[in-house]
Amino acid sequence: MTEQDQNTTHFGFETVPEAEKAGRVQGVFNSVASNYDVMNDVMSMGIHRVWKDAMMDWLAPRPGQRLLDVAGGTGDISFRFLKRAGQGHSTVLDLTEPMLVEGRKRAEAERMAESLDWVVGDAMALPFEDNTFDVYTISFGIRNVTRPQEALNEAFRVLKPGGRLMVLEFSQLPNPGMQWLYDRYSFNVIPEMGKLIANDRDSYQYLVESIRNFPDQDTFLGMVRQAGFENAKYRNLSLGIAALHSGWKI
Repeated sequence: MTEQDQNTTHFGFETVPEAEKAGRVQGVFNSVASNYDVMNDVMSMGIHRVWKDAMMDWLAPRPGQRLLDVAGGTGDISFRFLKRAGQGHSTVLDLTEPMLVEGRKRAEAERMAESLDWVVGDAMALPFEDNTFDVYTISFGIRNVTRPQEALNEAFRVLKPGGRLMVLEFSQLPNPGMQWLYDRYSFNVIPEMGKLIANDRDSYQYLVESIRNFPDQDTFLGMVRQAGFENAKYRNLSLGIAALHSGWKI
């Protein structure tokens, strides 16, 4: 038995061997791929679009930059990045091929085909050389990675000196009363919406549970710094329902 088999991690509120998590996550996103964009609107009441625009505002893409969009699935972040940059290139990497298939179906993908690559791969073992990309983004994906610190370490490795990391993820509200109300919505409403819209309650139950297991803003900021990033900081979005973390490879 390997050390990875012996180590455990969270899959929602369930404790599972680390070796099993990636397969389980793939199962979730295989199941929801065709409804993923719709369910993002449902889960966030459409606010995820505002958060992603805020991400682009802080990132300020520049012409000619190379983006690695990890857990990029349906391409939402890459499309925004390329539109803001005017010209550039994005590699969309995802563990789950059906998510990439859905992304390639989108109208933006056809218009931007020469500026996009779609790659099946693991955030913890990126299939790219050191010092390759100007920007690394991961949006609502890092909480699904088995070992998030390893994903951050890989982000640092593949970024060029002067490169930028930006992570958009659901986070924790600093006010316990507001967090309690948000949890009531999340646990009681979102899985039922998943059942209604995607005929898949269990996958959305996992997604809600994974949010509650993710480190709070300051803890995750420490992980970003541990990976080697400097000038690391974060901004809360919608009072902390989501957060943006930024760091630089200097």
